[in-house]
Amino acid sequence: MTAEDLPLQHARTKRFSLGVPRGFTVSPDGDRVVFLRTTSGRSTTGLLWLYENGEERLLADPLALGDSGEVPEAERIRRERARETSAGIVSYATDTAVRLVVFALSGALWAVRTDEGVPRRIPTAGPVVAPHPSPDGSRIAYVSDGALRVVRIDGTADRALARPEGPEITYGLSDHVSAESLHRTGSFWWSPDGDALLVVRVDNAPVQQWFISDPADPTRPPRAIRYPAAGTANAELSLHVVGLDGERVEARLPKEASGPHPAGDWTDPSFEYVVHAAWDDAGPSAVVQTRDQRSAYLLRIGSSTGLTTTLHHLRDAAWLEFIPGTPATTATAGLVLTTQEGTRGLLLTETGVRTPESMYVHELLGVVGDRLYFTASEEPTETHVWSYDPEKGFERLTDEPGVHRATVGGDTAVLDSTTLDGQTVTVHRDGGPAGRIRVLAERPVTEPRPRFLTLGERELRAALYLPTSNEPGAGRLPVIVHSYAGPGAQKVVKAAAWHHAVNQWFADQGFAVLCVDGRGTPGRDRAWETAIHGDQLMPVIEDQADAVRAAAELFPELDTGRVAIRGWSFGGYLAAGAVLHRPDVFHAAVAGAAPTDLRLYDTHWKERFMGHPDVQPENYERCSLVAHAHKLTRPLMLVHGMADDNVAPAHMLRFSAALLAAGRPHTVLPLPGATHSVTQEGVIDTLLRLDLDFIKKSLNS
Repeated sequence: MTAEDLPLQHARTKRFSLGVPRGFTVSPDGDRVVFLRTTSGRSTTGLLWLYENGEERLLADPLALGDSGEVPEAERIRRERARETSAGIVSYATDTAVRLVVFALSGALWAVRTDEGVPRRIPTAGPVVAPHPSPDGSRIAYVSDGALRVVRIDGTADRALARPEGPEITYGLSDHVSAESLHRTGSFWWSPDGDALLVVRVDNAPVQQWFISDPADPTRPPRAIRYPAAGTANAELSLHVVGLDGERVEARLPKEASGPHPAGDWTDPSFEYVVHAAWDDAGPSAVVQTRDQRSAYLLRIGSSTGLTTTLHHLRDAAWLEFIPGTPATTATAGLVLTTQEGTRGLLLTETGVRTPESMYVHELLGVVGDRLYFTASEEPTETHVWSYDPEKGFERLTDEPGVHRATVGGDTAVLDSTTLDGQTVTVHRDGGPAGRIRVLAERPVTEPRPRFLTLGERELRAALYLPTSNEPGAGRLPVIVHSYAGPGAQKVVKAAAWHHAVNQWFADQGFAVLCVDGRGTPGRDRAWETAIHGDQLMPVIEDQADAVRAAAELFPELDTGRVAIRGWSFGGYLAAGAVLHRPDVFHAAVAGAAPTDLRLYDTHWKERFMGHPDVQPENYERCSLVAHAHKLTRPLMLVHGMADDNVAPAHMLRFSAALLAAGRPHTVLPLPGATHSVTQEGVIDTLLRLDLDFIKKSLNS
C-alpha cells in the first residue's frame, strides 16, 4: 500500500482542520465549556461537546439525529462567507447561563440542555437559519425565509416578529458586505430581559445582480446573487427594535457624519455600514460607519423611541480598523474602544488607560468585571493572551512562542495555544491549569522546518523552507515565493499551520520556499498597515522582491535566476502582479482566485484601501492586472473556481481575455463547481501537484 503524501493528506483533512476543537463558550460560573469538534482528523462531521468536571461529554451527534446534509440556501451562503468546510453541526448558540444549547441541522431546529444531554427537535414554521435562545432559555429566535421568528422552547407559539416586505428584504440575516468584509456574524440580538430584539433589516434591491453559472452543466440555470462591487450601490440597512408584544420601532440613525472629516482625497459622510450591535443592561447600541470608512459613531438606541444618542465618535485619516470584541463595557471603567494612534490598541474611555504602544491588539476576548482579556503581538510572529485590571495592570498570560487565544467565563479560561510543536487546548481555573480538551487533528506527514528571518531595511518578517535533506554546498536551489501578504492575514507565524507543511512539501521537491509578510499585513503598527492606502499592489510587490534579494544574501544557495511565485486570492493577485511588474525578479507565477480587476470586488473591502473608483479611478487603474496584461513576459498559470461568488470567475476571464488580446501566452485552469475555498479531495491535492509541475517546467528545474 502506497503511503499517503502531503497533498492528499492536506486535502483529506481539510487543511488539517478536522479534529480541532473550536467555537468555545464558557459559562458565567466557569463550570461548563461547550465546543465543536469532529471525532477525528479523518471525520468531516462536526459534533457538539461539553467539558465539565474535568471530562468531555458528547451533547449531540448529527448522524444520530438523522442529518441529511442538506441546508437552506441562506445557511449555505452563511457558511461560504465564514469559510466553513466541515458538515454536521458547524455553529450553535446558548442562553446566558450556558444551560441551553440550540443549533440548526438540515434546516431543522434542535435544542439540548447541558444538564440532560438529550437533544430535542423543536417544530418550526420553516427551514431554520441562525437560531439563538433568549437569555433565560425560554424562547428561541431564528430566521426562516427572510423573516425573524420566535418559538417557545416547548415548540409552541411559533410566530413571525418581522416579515420581509419584498423578495429582496430580510430580517436577521447579514448582507454580503457585513458577512464577507466586516465579519459581523450576528444580525439580531436579544434584550437582557428577553422581551424584545434588536434586528438588522436588509434591503438588497439597490444592489446589482450578478449570475454565477456552472459551465460544466449547461442544463443548470445560473444562480443569481446580489454583489455590491466597488463604486456601486450597497444594500440598505436599518436597525429595528422588535418586541414580543408586537411593538416595533426603527432606530433613527444619523443621515451623515457631522463635523469636520479627516483629510483625504475622497470623503463620503453617509452611513452605510452597521459594524457592530449589542444589547446590554443600558439598552441597545450600534456602531455605524460612513461609506468612506473614516468616520463611525457608537450610538445608544432608545428601545421605545428609536432615538439615538452618540456615545463616541471615531475618526481616522485613512480608514477605521475595529478590533473584534469592541466596543465593550467594564464594571467601573466605562467603554472599551479601538484606538489607532500609532498602533492598534484598546482605550478605556473613563480612565484614559490604553494598551502600550509596543502592543498590536488583535482581539478583545472578553470582560469579567473590570478585568479585560485580549490578544496582542509585541513581535509580529507571535500572538499572546494578555489581561488588564486596574490593580495589576497589564499581564501577559502566555509564554511559549506561538499564536495563543482564549475564551473566558467567570474564573475559567480556555487557552487555545498553537506553537510550532502543535496545538493544545487547556482549561485554566483560578489562574492554573485544570484540564485539557483533546485536539484530534493529524500531524502532517511532511514535518515543516521553517526558518524565521527578518529581512532588509523594512525588517520584513519571513519564513524560509529548505529541503529536509539539504546539505551545504549541495547545489543552488530554485526559489518559490508563497505569500499571502494582504490585509487581514499573517502567514509568518511561529505556530503550526497548514501553509508551513505545504511550503515544506514544495521545498522537499528541490526548492527553497520563501513566505513574506510585507506592508499591509496586520501585526505591526498603523503606518505599516496604511502604507498600501491608494496602492495595494506595488508596495507589496516591492517587499516580496526585496525579501528575495535579502534572503539570497544570507543563503547563497538560493538561485535568484530561477524564482517562481504562487498564491491564492490576494496572494494570487500578488503572484500575477509580480510577473507583470517585476519580471527581473519573478520568472513564473501561479495565480489562484486572483482579483484581477479591483472594481469587481466588494465596496467595503476595496474602497477602504483604494477610495471610490468614480472619484479616484487612477488608483484602480494602477492596481489593475487587466490594464497591465500587455506587460506579461513570463509563464503564468491562472486558476479559478467557477462557482466562486467572492472573487467571481469574471476576474480570471477578463484577465485572460486581455492577455489573449495582447498576444501574451498563458495557461488557464478552471475548477468546475469550486468556490473560493477549494478544499475538495481530488481537487486541491491535484492542484498542488499541477502547481509544482508548472513551476518546474517554467524554471527548467
